[in-house]
Amino acid sequence: MTTVLPARRSTTAYTTARGPRPSTGPTLVEQAYEHLLAMLMSLEIAPGERIAIDGVARQLGMSQTPIREALSQLEAERLVTKMPNVGYRASAQMSRTEVRDLYTLRQLIEPYAAARAAESMTDESIAILQAIDRDMSSVVEGDVRAYSRFAEDDATLHRLIATGSGNRLIAETIERLHSHLHIFRSLYRTNAPEEAAREHRIIIDALVAHDPVAAERAVRTHLERSQERMDRVLANLPPAPAP
Repeated sequence: MTTVLPARRSTTAYTTARGPRPSTGPTLVEQAYEHLLAMLMSLEIAPGERIAIDGVARQLGMSQTPIREALSQLEAERLVTKMPNVGYRASAQMSRTEVRDLYTLRQLIEPYAAARAAESMTDESIAILQAIDRDMSSVVEGDVRAYSRFAEDDATLHRLIATGSGNRLIAETIERLHSHLHIFRSLYRTNAPEEAAREHRIIIDALVAHDPVAAERAVRTHLERSQERMDRVLANLPPAPAP
């Protein structure tokens, strides 16, 4: 069965946050990477599921070589794993300990990144932030499309903060963390859009005001509350099977 990828609602925000594409267009490896990443993030490739390289190659109309190179990149980001005599699989669902460790790391770097981003917000970034705020404010709890809409805006906001920090290593780390967290949230719908939107508005207001102290405090508070929401979900999950 041919997999149809979900269309992005706002390529402008995505391109601005990640940086403009070269005028010659993406390479075959970049195309394969974005395709596979989208399938992992949307759960079209579920955690633990085998990835058929020949099928992806047919779907994209390219050889298996760029597919394998893209999978090597995703393996480095721990989004897929390579199994002897089997090939590549999507990484297994994060454990409770891994989720909590992830939040600990976020608390160490994201408030700092927000403070630095607040000092360097451009007019273009501010316009994107204000559009995100309007979009998040329109999300209604219980709307079947609310989660995917909110998740995309959430990713764009945190990506803007990451790149706005001016620190490439921090930006790359935050990007990887959010990829793993997004997959977990997609499985268990933990975002609470209306509550989180209020927290995001405080972050956005601080960034727009170029207030590093307020931005750092707002992100720290948001992460604490987000972890509380995640902990409630984790408490209700069945115990992980023994290895």
